[in-house]
Amino acid sequence: MGMAGFVVALMIMIVVIISPCVYGEGSSDHQEIDVQKLLKRFNKRALKSIKSEDGDIIDCVLLTSQPAFDHPLLKNHTIQMRPSFIPKSGSKYIKKKAKAITQIWHKNGKCPGNTVPVRRTKKEDILRAQAAVSFRKKTHQSIPEYKDPSLGHEYAIMNSRDGKFFGTGFTINVWNPNVQEFREFSLAQTWLVSGEGPNLNSIEAGWQVSQQIYGDSNTRLFVFWTNNGYQGHLCYNLDCPDHGFVQTSNTFTVGGSLNPVSQYDGDQKELSMLIWKDGDNWWLKIGEEPVGYWPSNLFTSLGGGATKVQWGGEIVNKMTNGKHTTTGMRSGHFADEEFKKASYFKNIMIVDEANTLREPQGIFPFASNDKCYSIKVGASGTSWGSHFFYGGPGQNENCP
Repeated sequence: MGMAGFVVALMIMIVVIISPCVYGEGSSDHQEIDVQKLLKRFNKRALKSIKSEDGDIIDCVLLTSQPAFDHPLLKNHTIQMRPSFIPKSGSKYIKKKAKAITQIWHKNGKCPGNTVPVRRTKKEDILRAQAAVSFRKKTHQSIPEYKDPSLGHEYAIMNSRDGKFFGTGFTINVWNPNVQEFREFSLAQTWLVSGEGPNLNSIEAGWQVSQQIYGDSNTRLFVFWTNNGYQGHLCYNLDCPDHGFVQTSNTFTVGGSLNPVSQYDGDQKELSMLIWKDGDNWWLKIGEEPVGYWPSNLFTSLGGGATKVQWGGEIVNKMTNGKHTTTGMRSGHFADEEFKKASYFKNIMIVDEANTLREPQGIFPFASNDKCYSIKVGASGTSWGSHFFYGGPGQNENCP
C-alpha cells in the first residue's frame, strides 16, 4: 500500500475564503469588516457562554443550529440523537473503567440540555491563521497534483492487517508534550481508513498539541475526517462551516483542553474512546458519553466500513536550522521505558461485522524514524489485552 497507506497524515488548518484585498492590499478598516463577517459566519448564536480559565469561550449552541448543518451534504439531515446500539466486548479480559477525564471549561459551568458546547472562534484565531497562510479551509482554483500528505510527518503506530472493520475501541494515556515550532504538532489518535491516495477516506480522533491551530500549548481533544486523501477542504473539530461532525453531547467540547494530564513516573491520566458504525453514521463515545457522529454520506468509501485501522502517535518535523525537531511524541520518552514513563494504547479492540468488540489479530508496529520515536508491543496475557508503548524525544544524540 506504500507509505501513505501506513501513515495517514493530518494537514493543518485551512485558508479563508475571502477577497484577496482583505489582507495586505485593502485598508485596515476593510480588513476589520471582513474579519467581523467571518466571526459572524463561524460563531453561532449562543444560549449561554462559559469563559474557561484557559482563555477559551465555550458557547452553548442549540443542537439544531450547530455548524455541522452548514455543510451542503447535511442541509436536510435528520439528527440521530443517540446511537441505536453500543458494541459489546467479546474479550476475556475484564477492563477497569478509566477514570473520567475532564475539560478545563467544566470548572466554570455546564451547557443546558438541547445545546452543544462549541469553542468560540476569536479575532486572534483568524489573524494568527492568516499569518500562517491558513484558516479553516484549504482551497484552490484548479485540481492540484496529488501530494503525499505524510511528507514532513513522523509516526510510531500500530497497524491492522487489511480487512473489514466497523469501529475500534481503546484507552490511551494523556500527556502534554513539548512542541518546538509554531507550525509543528504532536498527537495521539486512531485512524479508520479506506481507499488510497486521493481517494483515501479517514475518520480520526484523539488528543493533540498545536499552537498553530489553537494558539496555545494545551492538550486538546480533537476529531477530524477526510474523503479525498487530505486534499482540498479540511477541517478540525467544529471549526468551519463544512466540518461535518454532528455533536449530540452537551458535556464534551471537541477542540477543548483536557485536564489533568499524565506525569512522568507518576499518575497516569487516561482517555477511553470508542468509534463504531451504527447504520449510516460513525459514532464517537468518550468514556461513557456518546459525543456525536460523522454521517456516512460525507464519505465515498467508508460507508461500507474501514479496510484498515491504525493507532499511535504522530508529529510534524520542520527541520528548523537543518536539525531534527525536539518536539516530543506523547511523554517524550522511548517505548522501552514502558509504564508511567512511555505513552501507551491499551485494551485495543476492533468492531467486527457482527458488531462485536474483539481483540485485533495480526497487528504490527511501524516507526518511521525509530532513532527519534519508537514503538514496542506489550506482553500478552495481561489485563491490558492488546497494547503497546510508544514515544520519543525527537532530536537526541542518535537523532541529530
